[in-house]
Amino acid sequence: MRFVWISLLSLALSLAARAESVRLLVQSSPLAGFQYHAGEALWDELKVGDRLTLIREPENPYDARAVRVEWRGHKLGYLPRAENEAVAAAMDRGERVEGRIAALVRHKNPWRRLRIDVFVIL
Repeated sequence: MRFVWISLLSLALSLAARAESVRLLVQSSPLAGFQYHAGEALWDELKVGDRLTLIREPENPYDARAVRVEWRGHKLGYLPRAENEAVAAAMDRGERVEGRIAALVRHKNPWRRLRIDVFVIL
């Protein structure tokens, strides 16, 4: 995973030298904890493409690599624990990251309701 991250970062940096900024997609995953936070109440307002704010929670008692996901100041959930290591490390290094709603699906399984894309901004 580290090699892929470094290779993609190198490619993006070379592209960024030619452009004002580059958004590099580094992760696409379901949203963990959707059923426990504001997602259900906000469902009709959420739109594919909406910007999501990612916030590191290094003091989270359940996951030291926790990355909280918010929409307009409302907590929707977290990046899945099994998939948050690279994004948490990037945030800890001070890299700019952002999330976007990639998919919204009315499904009884909360892990299938919202998919998030995570980008590093170069």
